[in-house]
Amino acid sequence: MTKKQADKIIEILSSLYEGAKPQLNFTSEYELLVAVMLSAQCTDERVNKVTSVLFKDYNTPTKLATLTQEELAKIILPCGLNNSKAKNILSATNSIINNFSGQVPSDFDELISLDGVGRKTADVVLSVAFNKDAIAVDTHVFRVSNRLGLSNGSTPYKVEMQLMQILKKEVWSKAHHYLIYHGRRVCKAQKPNCQSCALNEHCKYYKVNRKTKNDK
Repeated sequence: MTKKQADKIIEILSSLYEGAKPQLNFTSEYELLVAVMLSAQCTDERVNKVTSVLFKDYNTPTKLATLTQEELAKIILPCGLNNSKAKNILSATNSIINNFSGQVPSDFDELISLDGVGRKTADVVLSVAFNKDAIAVDTHVFRVSNRLGLSNGSTPYKVEMQLMQILKKEVWSKAHHYLIYHGRRVCKAQKPNCQSCALNEHCKYYKVNRKTKNDK
């Protein structure tokens, strides 16, 4: 795919999902970080229900650090993987307090130095909380990007690097949300709605499958 073709795809997506934004509820950089960490293998809707309870009393590093791992794990139980998430969130929280003066760092390398914070989480925080150009690759971005032909990477890291290369830097953050919305609403994992997709004429997956069906 050429950069011109990629630009066209983003142009169409922007017309479909103008104003797309994170579905997680948060009021600070720290709340966003915790919410994203909780969202691993969990829906945003469920995370929001959990954080609506958690953040009432524990919405800052110093407040949350007063919880034991067992206490936190109990509160976040509906999010799944609650023991490992509780351990990582508390460890990251203590690092923020001890190493970053209680503030969520705005540097990529510093973010991924926190336990439980990988590239995707760091990119989301940088993009959403600090308005930096970054493109996080979750399951939706990974699937939709490869289907469209924007990438062909076998890992989230490879897809991220390919998207950063083919897309204009100023649209990275918006493209992340566009691709997520499209993956949830149209380009679904099991049954993509290709026939009514506004991108089908630009989509590698659609063209290959249409040709295969016509050949039968």
